[in-house]
Amino acid sequence: MSKATFICGIAAGPLFVLSFLIQGSVRNGYDPLRHPVSSLALGDHGWVQSATFLATGALTTVFAVGLRRNLRSGPGRSWGPSLVGVWALGLVGAGLFTTDPVSGYPAGSPDLLPAYGSTQAALHDAVSLVAFVAILGACIVFARRFAAANRRGWALYSAATAIVVLVTLGLSNAAFAQSPNLVAFGGLFQRIMIVAAWSWLTLLTQDVKSRARRVT
Repeated sequence: MSKATFICGIAAGPLFVLSFLIQGSVRNGYDPLRHPVSSLALGDHGWVQSATFLATGALTTVFAVGLRRNLRSGPGRSWGPSLVGVWALGLVGAGLFTTDPVSGYPAGSPDLLPAYGSTQAALHDAVSLVAFVAILGACIVFARRFAAANRRGWALYSAATAIVVLVTLGLSNAAFAQSPNLVAFGGLFQRIMIVAAWSWLTLLTQDVKSRARRVT
């Protein structure tokens, strides 16, 4: 893998997280604890979040291709990079298709629309779900790969990340569906999921980089 490939893999996660943290802190009426990251794509400055989806998706796609070339043997050598690639393409799709308002953002919108307001919103939700399922699957595949290589720390970390993503995906979806006990924390649950997934992928990139350096 080239140096540029590693840079793409390492930069994507921090860029995504930093972007939504800054945007969420300056948007009027936006509550990071309550509202989803995708809602930042709505409103006058929504292009910033859309661009963030596209940019980080493109960076991760480059890394996924390089990862596929790097993993030449062992369990998950095909499925692991492929699932990371699906995560990347899901990010691109989320940038191309804008979500509907939910949980009262933007201000004046209903807590939950009775139906999708547009085909774009339906596609956004579909590609986002596929992306999260893909990164969850990637964690499981790499957990198995690390276990086979007797790298117990990484195997446990990958499995734990999969569990966190699965649980917070369910909680955030229930919250955005206006579950009374969860709705106020939908954004928090989703942010835990996103940070956990990106942290794992960023650290995985670092690990692959360090091991590739030892080989060369």
